This record gives sequence, C-alpha cells and structure tokens, in this order.
Amino acid sequence: MCAHTKSFCVGNFEKMNLFDLKEKVMLITGGCGVLGNGIARYLLQNEATVILLHYKEKPLQESLADLKKISGNVDGFVCNVVEEKTMELVCDKIIQKYGKIDVLINAAGGNKPGATVGPDQSVFDVDIEQFKQVIDLNLFGSIIPTLIFGKAMALTKSGTIINVSSMAADRAITRVMGYSTSKAAIDNFTKWMSVELAQKYGDGMRVNAIAPGFFIGNQNRALLTNKDGSYTDRGNTIIQNTPMKRFGEADELNGAIHYLCSEASKFVTGIVIPIDGGFSAYSGV
Repeated sequence: MCAHTKSFCVGNFEKMNLFDLKEKVMLITGGCGVLGNGIARYLLQNEATVILLHYKEKPLQESLADLKKISGNVDGFVCNVVEEKTMELVCDKIIQKYGKIDVLINAAGGNKPGATVGPDQSVFDVDIEQFKQVIDLNLFGSIIPTLIFGKAMALTKSGTIINVSSMAADRAITRVMGYSTSKAAIDNFTKWMSVELAQKYGDGMRVNAIAPGFFIGNQNRALLTNKDGSYTDRGNTIIQNTPMKRFGEADELNGAIHYLCSEASKFVTGIVIPIDGGFSAYSGV
C-alpha cells in the first residue's frame, strides 16, 4: 500500500482506486425512506461517512440505530427540506462537526392522492393544493438543500450533488400529473445547476441525477400489484414496455450512485442516468 490510501503500488507505478469512498462525508435527504435508507446502507458498507436528514425524530433515530449495526460512521439531523432556516442551521452544525460536505443526495420526495388522476377521474379533478404540495416536496425539496449545502461546497470549490429524477420526467406516464411535472423540473434544474457551478466554481463542482424506472415500494404497491401478488393492469403495461420484463430492485440503484459519488465520474456533470431495465429505450414495437 502506498502512503495515501487511495492508491496501490504496482512496480514503480501507482494504481488509483477511482471508486474509493472512504472519508467522504455524504448527506442524504429523505434518509429514512426506502430509497434513502438503502443508499445509506450501501455507502456505509463502502466506508463513507453518512448523514441522514429527515423531518421526524422517531424514524430518524430508528434508522440510525439500525445503520449503526453496519458502521459507526453514521449521523442524522432533524430538518425539513422545504424550510430554509432549519436547513441552514443543520448545514452549520454539519460543517462545525465534520468540516466539509463531499456529497449531497436529494432523495426526499413523494406523491399525494389529490395530485394523481384517479381511474374514474380526469385532469380537471386534480386538487390544486395537493398538486402544489407535491411540487414543493419534489422540486423545492431538492432546490433548497442544493442551494444551502451547495453554497458550503462552493467555498472549497469541491462537491457532488445527486438528484433523483424519474421515468415520469421524460415520458407522459398517465395519472401521476403532479409527480411528473416536478420530476421534469428536476431534470432541467440538474442541468442548469451543473453549468452554473462548473462555470462559477470550477470542475470540482458536479451535479447529476439518477432516473429510476419502476420499483415496487410502499407508495406504488397498490397501483402495480394485486393483493395476491399478481400485477395490476398498470403493472402489466409497465412490464410489457420494459425489455428486461421485471421491476427493479432497490439495490440496483447503488452502482450508479457509487459512480456519481466517486472520482470515477470526475469529468461527468449535468447528466441524468436512467436505471430502468430498458424502459426509456423501448418504443413499444
């Protein structure tokens, strides 16, 4: 082993481990959700320091207790991603305690029934207030953390931000009007911020996104599967348009996350990576 931990000596040469995450300080909003928690678990297994951000104390403490079985390098703070002042206070605490922020993963998000067009409804039945709440959570719930933690990163001209988009951003996925609109905006925000930060603060600042395809979770289980485990009509339609002919597994997001967090992607910014079993590539014929 060479003097610095990220390289290995081979003869007179050094072989860099571009995927090393050790000693990186990584924040995950929505860290107690299925997506955020799964990513946190994987990053801890790869020796990163992980900080969960969640808006409720009890789920946060339960998640931390579980994750500490993997590694002691995990911490958490209660805050609301759409409240600037609480996010600013948490940012100050993290910098005071850890001295830096290497990665921000914006995994907070969700949907509401009123922002979804029901089977017997039309778009004119959408609840505008719930539509606004979905936009607030999915879009401003990524914008606000990005601006607050991104500012801290910009002071050192180094940091990686990863947003979570969706297949609903690029396609007209029926029914999920509010969710689709907010995720489409995430794609544009990702590209816009990648340009702004690189131009103003240099090549150490990167912003990218992942776009998960269809993964069965608590929020969409009833939409995709029946009580007996068979697929609903909507579930079958998705499978028919997914070349791999299955839904994704949560841990299948981890490879793309690892790549975007690491030095392996240090010349990559402004992209949205589909993780969808081929759904976005398939024309249906």
